Amino acid sequence: MSGNTTRAPLPAHPKLAKYAWLSIAAALVTIALKSGAYLVTGSVGLLSDAAESVVNLVAAIIALIALTVAARPADEKHHYGHGKAEYFSAAIEGLMIFVAAAVILVTAIQRLIHPQALESLGIGLAISLVATAVNSAVGVLLIRVGRQHRSATLTADGKHLMTDVWTSVGVVVGVLLVAITGWLPLDAIVAIAVALNILVTGTRLVVSSTSSLLDAALSPKDVALVTEVLDRHRSDDVDFHGLQTRESGRTRFVTFHVLVPGAWPVQRAHDLVEMIEAQVREVLEGSYVTTHIEPREDERSYEDFTFDGIATPDPKPRDPAT
Repeated sequence: MSGNTTRAPLPAHPKLAKYAWLSIAAALVTIALKSGAYLVTGSVGLLSDAAESVVNLVAAIIALIALTVAARPADEKHHYGHGKAEYFSAAIEGLMIFVAAAVILVTAIQRLIHPQALESLGIGLAISLVATAVNSAVGVLLIRVGRQHRSATLTADGKHLMTDVWTSVGVVVGVLLVAITGWLPLDAIVAIAVALNILVTGTRLVVSSTSSLLDAALSPKDVALVTEVLDRHRSDDVDFHGLQTRESGRTRFVTFHVLVPGAWPVQRAHDLVEMIEAQVREVLEGSYVTTHIEPREDERSYEDFTFDGIATPDPKPRDPAT
């Protein structure tokens, strides 16, 4: 006896676009403030900070598009929804960071070769600190909401903003040291350090989003939650194997095979998997669970995917009585 059971529609995507609009607004404000700080002081460090805010704006616009697409329900051409649109946003944001880093490096090296005196540092640094406070508040909010709703886009955008915050802090400290020491090359050195720092952030974003686009398995923590549920139902009659997991945007997908005695009535096996699926969805909110029922005495039941997150199943069928 064998059968397939798939239950629970894909969970509705929360309305997260408003947070992307907030990110866009924050980027516009910080671009204006940081550009003003650069024009007042002439600091290439502050210019690099303003350039990263331009990247923030582009990233926020891309995030808005991705969240709008990801919120679309499943349709006849996309049976599993549009959640993976979020990963494209994170990848593009990472690539945009590379572009910003390149621009900053070129500008900083030119200024390192030809140092220039800085002006009105007090006013410029005060303006930059206001912009930093705006980014910090929005960044913390985006990360919190992104983790709450498992949104790769908002989490990536929030982390990018927090990187910008630390970048701004470094720039402010560097420019302040220039004012104290009078050593002009330090301004360009700070800008180069900023560029290298955001390159690391961009690399992490691209690697993370690429892994998800390739249907990476759920985290070990999530897999452990599933196996804990399955272990509660293992018995002389019931066993499991072929556990496979992946995620698409904020939706998690779990598939596994249920081995039961071939003599069991279909209704009994069906009731069992209904209960197990419900428990898996309970521990993994927003998950889509698919099960396949197999007779544990049949050798063909063991000729399938062997990795179950913990161990491979027995290569031969077992006697239910043992």
